[in-house]
Amino acid sequence: MKYQEIKYVTKSLSKIIFGCAIPSMIQGEDADELLDEVYAQGITTFDTAENYGLSEASLGHWLKNRGNREKVVIISKGCHPYDGRDRVTPEDLKHDIEQSFERLGTDYIDIYLMHRDDLKVEPGPMVEILNEYHKAGKIGAFGGSNWTHQRIAEANQYAREHGLIPFTVSSPNFGLCDQIGDPWGGGPGCVTISGPSNAEARAWYRDNQIPVLAYSSLGRGMFAGLVKSNDMEGAKKILDPNAVKGYCYPENFERLARAEQLAKEKDCTVPQIALAWILNQDFEVFPLVSAKKASRIASNAKALDIVLAKEEVEWLDLRRDRR
Repeated sequence: MKYQEIKYVTKSLSKIIFGCAIPSMIQGEDADELLDEVYAQGITTFDTAENYGLSEASLGHWLKNRGNREKVVIISKGCHPYDGRDRVTPEDLKHDIEQSFERLGTDYIDIYLMHRDDLKVEPGPMVEILNEYHKAGKIGAFGGSNWTHQRIAEANQYAREHGLIPFTVSSPNFGLCDQIGDPWGGGPGCVTISGPSNAEARAWYRDNQIPVLAYSSLGRGMFAGLVKSNDMEGAKKILDPNAVKGYCYPENFERLARAEQLAKEKDCTVPQIALAWILNQDFEVFPLVSAKKASRIASNAKALDIVLAKEEVEWLDLRRDRR
């Protein structure tokens, strides 16, 4: 495993982050054995959220039983809309942070993210609340998930003007599999920086040196080795409806075909190529990867050792022809 430091986080992050939005943890089941195996592979960073069912409680159960809170980095998120209303308010932010403390069984969260944005809301009051928790030592770094880079810039301008700590981390969708449709739809939407059309956003992250925690890094399973590039109809039967809505488009099947070809040439797997593509960008990215079995995580982690040339990165993303 490789590790990287992030400003305002006292522990290094593992370059691959384990996503805790898996069925067993969402249902609040005992995931101690799985998390033990993931941790044994060197993964020390875990991503969860207030609205991932009982995922936080499941993760908290493991932290308590193993007594390893000071050895891991916890990412959690709040202010996700539900009950038919937007929840990007100071009151909801405070509620969700405190609830996460209770569920996780901890008095601090290493990285805290606003799970969704609401363009009707000025970001200033949210920046104020996040700074209060940071100053109290209850959260380390903070930022947005599904916030556009323009909105993050707006929040950070407010922080500069008021002598406050800005957003220093972000979690949009990012991966070789372009999120063309909104997987969940409705309400404040998902934000992706994937695909040729989002080059400006990626350049902004590079120029501002803000690390990206890339969710759905394998296209909700589409690039996880589950489907084949020549079988779109078969993919629609295998993948969940949200994955089909977000990722099952001809462009992605062409990307998958190229990943299959390159995986064969390099004697590795499609998910390894897809993750290597993320890890070989010109800005700091930490792919989030979920799995029901630790063996799949171990296999995927081998992507850390795969070096892709710039030409290969662009070819995989349909930005150039191969010579």
